[in-house]
Amino acid sequence: MLKLTHSCGSLRGSDAGKKVSLAGWVSSWRDHGGVVFIDIRDISGITQIVFGRDESADNEELLERAHLLRGEYVIAVSGEVILRPEGTRNEKIPTGEIEVAVSSMELLNTCRELPFDMKNMDAVSDEVRLKYRYLEMRAGRLKDNIIFKHKLFQTTRNFFSDNGFLEIETPFLTKSTPEGARDFLVPSRLNPGNFYALPQSPQLFKQLLMIGGFMRYFQIVRCFRDEDLRQDRQPEFTQLDLEMSFIDEEDIKNILQDYVSLLFKELLDIELKTPFPEMTYADAMLRFGSDKPDLRNPIEIKDITDIAARTDFKVFKQAAEKGVVRGIKLSDAEEISLSTIAALTKEVAPLGAKGLAWIRHREEGLHSQITKFFSQEILSEISERFDTVPGDILFFIADTEEVACKSLSYLRDRLFTPDENEFRLLWIVDYPLFEKDSDTGAWIPIHHPFTAPNPEDVELLNTDPGSVRSRAYDLVLNGSEIGGGSIRIHSMELQKKIFNLLNISDEEADAKFGFLLKGLEFGAPPHGGFAFGVDRLATKMLGLSSIRDLIPFPKTQRAYSPLSGAPSTVEFEQLTELGLKLDVPTKKKED
Repeated sequence: MLKLTHSCGSLRGSDAGKKVSLAGWVSSWRDHGGVVFIDIRDISGITQIVFGRDESADNEELLERAHLLRGEYVIAVSGEVILRPEGTRNEKIPTGEIEVAVSSMELLNTCRELPFDMKNMDAVSDEVRLKYRYLEMRAGRLKDNIIFKHKLFQTTRNFFSDNGFLEIETPFLTKSTPEGARDFLVPSRLNPGNFYALPQSPQLFKQLLMIGGFMRYFQIVRCFRDEDLRQDRQPEFTQLDLEMSFIDEEDIKNILQDYVSLLFKELLDIELKTPFPEMTYADAMLRFGSDKPDLRNPIEIKDITDIAARTDFKVFKQAAEKGVVRGIKLSDAEEISLSTIAALTKEVAPLGAKGLAWIRHREEGLHSQITKFFSQEILSEISERFDTVPGDILFFIADTEEVACKSLSYLRDRLFTPDENEFRLLWIVDYPLFEKDSDTGAWIPIHHPFTAPNPEDVELLNTDPGSVRSRAYDLVLNGSEIGGGSIRIHSMELQKKIFNLLNISDEEADAKFGFLLKGLEFGAPPHGGFAFGVDRLATKMLGLSSIRDLIPFPKTQRAYSPLSGAPSTVEFEQLTELGLKLDVPTKKKED
């Protein structure tokens, strides 16, 4: 093969007159009567090459061979860089000022008929795209996303290394310690009947690294969770994991703000405003109905439960006794018709809402089918609380706090289109340490059982666990949680107390987390950490709709790989070696 001198995206007008060698794929082919133009493509870009313009070459033989080339054939060429004639230059590509007059060509490989048009990937189904993922990589957009992620990794490693962190690996084959999702289990051939679990996160091991004296750790690590998939989930995903000793929440938030700001500056040339604003969990739920609000959206929820309790409107009055009455204001909403309101009412029904009340602000005042149940004084209070002006419309949910939050949060997002070029980051703090399991009524951790309680609330562990705030903090970007962390429990006594509240017996705790608990008895330092979902962060930065758009070989929503056929059956002998016997329910044949 020809010895390459340049990549297909590197030549410029200043290279005119140079003898060069390139290799890549045939992207397009054009015959202009005695001269053949071909765009040759590699990972760096495209260069136009031309057959029939090199006076020193056997143009007739080259043209004959050029006519045999087809899309995605792999070729290597040599020739001279020449400036394109005036009027034919392509300012849309970096190499558009030049072309290469081919003097020799090697055909390195042919290509069978393509399963789709690579220039129209939007028309290709997800299943087909995933099956021929390598072709989609060549098409451009996916390739660019993967390169972006590489640059993110590179910037990440440089930043944390420069700030005194050590990149340390943790085990992939470890003990099953369920963390909310199902584990992927790996049978052990050498220990029949026993199983490893692939890690859902390096949580326990990074805490042990702090006990081992490594004061600043980070790792770009693969994690695994056997859960139902959504757009922002994959069974295996990449996480930026870090942990620090002898710190508090502010230390961790400061280092992370510097890191995220650097990413946006280095990769997108965007200056973020720091420090990022901070909001308590309770305030976020009250004002936005969500613990991951999109601050690009100016619509805020207002609580009028106190006002509703004094009305004659039975729906509001009853809700105010046992739940809440809350609403949002949509400005300049004259175009909102009754049919639109009816459609919105249907949309919030699956969220538990039994109805959607509304009031318009007209020139003569507030008006609706329900305003006859309100005194003028009450209407004035409502108008003042929402600061309404003519043209505004108010939507209300009168229900439990949970239903009101879900429904109004949905309507906020539904009724506002944010600027995709704006990035708003937010810290959410003071999460409750526990919540009640909806099925059993037992206390469960909102984050994980190793999260430390707020020191001011420790006494409440004995009397009112539901009011205990945690030392957890999540980072939200444009309405998505991109990472979370907490200060950890480093006292064995406090960790046992938390386990007792969670109905985890000493025996169960020792069986699941014994290796960490023993470590806590040997001088564990105060420590805390954080974990970023790298794919989710990059997805937000690039404005993509799904993390699959930057993962080279993702799975479908059924955790299946159309490309490799995984998961698949295995040979009986392999199962025998592992001491396994399958008992898979057979599907009944349909009549």
